[in-house]
Amino acid sequence: MNTKNPWLLPDGVRDILPAEAWTVERLRAAALRWLGGCGYELVRPPLVEFVDSLLTGSGEDLDLQTYKVVDHASGRMMGVRPDMTPQVARLDARVLGLDAPARLCYAGPVLRAHAGEPGVERESLQCGAELFGSAGPRGDCEIIQVMLGMLRRLGVAAPHLDLGHVGIYRGLAAACGLSMEMRDALFDALQRKSAPDAAALLDAAGLEARQRERFAALAELSGGGEVLQRAAEKLGDAAPPVQHALANLRTVAEEVAALCPEVPLHIDLGELRGYRYHTGVVFAVFTAGRGNALALGGRYDDIGAAFGRARPATGFSTDLRQIAQTARTAQTITDAITAPWDRDPELRAAIDRLRNKGERVVVRLPEEETAAGRKLERGADGEWRVTGNRV
Repeated sequence: MNTKNPWLLPDGVRDILPAEAWTVERLRAAALRWLGGCGYELVRPPLVEFVDSLLTGSGEDLDLQTYKVVDHASGRMMGVRPDMTPQVARLDARVLGLDAPARLCYAGPVLRAHAGEPGVERESLQCGAELFGSAGPRGDCEIIQVMLGMLRRLGVAAPHLDLGHVGIYRGLAAACGLSMEMRDALFDALQRKSAPDAAALLDAAGLEARQRERFAALAELSGGGEVLQRAAEKLGDAAPPVQHALANLRTVAEEVAALCPEVPLHIDLGELRGYRYHTGVVFAVFTAGRGNALALGGRYDDIGAAFGRARPATGFSTDLRQIAQTARTAQTITDAITAPWDRDPELRAAIDRLRNKGERVVVRLPEEETAAGRKLERGADGEWRVTGNRV
């Protein structure tokens, strides 16, 4: 305990003060209103779960991000959720048990042990949507369209979409028989866009020249829609799983471009974010002036298998606290109407009417001075009216 400055907060954790807090709350309400309007049902999983369930299917990444505590009631290890997606997958698999596609959305706090990227806080207000039971590219297209529509309504200016497919890398690695250790090391080099490191790893793996060329091409296949044609040329002789992934990516890219023509589309075959977890199309949304993605998502089929019920799945999530710092429509706190402290029932009725209309009415305490701006005052005719101007 810091006895000298006990009010200090941990690194990556901060208070949210009134103006920003109102903005975040407005964004949360607007996001859920949009998601509900798209047919997504709201769920609210618990903040803590047993680690066995919380980390099922999520891989090593979330394990390292999870704060763990012992449950005094059962003696089992519990975790504070670092991500809500595995929880929603559990609900689909074990609680709802639907055969038809299920659309679920959520908004709630998550806590991560490490910030991960510069400028990213450990505590966030995660909001997102998951679509279960749709295996084809139309499911990916729907979730991307829903995500972009939500960001527009939250005031995100000029978003652009990055699109990739982890199945291409997975297919190449499987065809070459790379070990998991080598796959992870090569993945890291490709994510860093480090061609020398990737080349050294490929040489160490003893791959044939053509196999090395295919992997090296991933780091170069980045840009607009023309990337897909270049990928067909450079990877045209790759294994069938790679061809299937390329065809899937092409379908999604074409459909998204038709549905959201105003959103610039960037295709990056070296974008392998979350490849240990994702199984197909992956995507991220960026906006000018921010290096971190505002929203992330992708396909993660069969995560429910660990819960006894495998289902196709795709989804996205965003941090509403980050959105609040970038949205054009920042919430301003409406200036309050001040009212005197009085037992007059007509005054109380007037205050209630104003509050029911969405006005902020502050009843002045004896310690408070009369504020500038609008006031609720009794007129000469005995009626209570708002006087003065907004400040």
